[in-house]
Amino acid sequence: MIKGGKGGSKTLSGLEFEKRVNLRDIFAKLPDYHLKGNELYYQEKLVAKFFKKFELYSKLLNKFKIYGKDRLSKLLLPDETILVMNKKTLFIIEMKFQHVAGSVDEKLQTCDFKKKQYSKLLKGSDIKIEYVYILSDWFKKKEYDDTREYIKEVGCEFFFEELPFKFLGLPEPKIIK
Repeated sequence: MIKGGKGGSKTLSGLEFEKRVNLRDIFAKLPDYHLKGNELYYQEKLVAKFFKKFELYSKLLNKFKIYGKDRLSKLLLPDETILVMNKKTLFIIEMKFQHVAGSVDEKLQTCDFKKKQYSKLLKGSDIKIEYVYILSDWFKKKEYDDTREYIKEVGCEFFFEELPFKFLGLPEPKIIK
């Protein structure tokens, strides 16, 4: 979503999602951001690292000598994770895009359990956990009011088709017009 900025430039306030996408691909297209492998740089400063599915275990947790199977009875495989360096926060990002009623309804109600499992997994590290859904507009319907309320009540978060830079704690790239 593009919103007004300062001076003669505008800033991009959030990453837009229209369908299931790769976070790395979105960041790679933004001004001032670039990737080196799974590392994200903003104006040459390392700001975050990405981990997809098993990379969370093989690239991040191994560094802390944390072995998932020793802590969890079943490994969790997130859609996307991004470790934001300055916040020492691992954002678990699940993308749920729906156009008809289905099994995603119940999946949205598991965020509390999953956030607790990720916290258990990272116990002993200095990394905090944020569990976030990126939802399609389908979930704006009144029939999802209770589910959206529940997500917030248990300390999880959701956004509709975008992920704000401010929420992540990352700089907003400037868009020159």
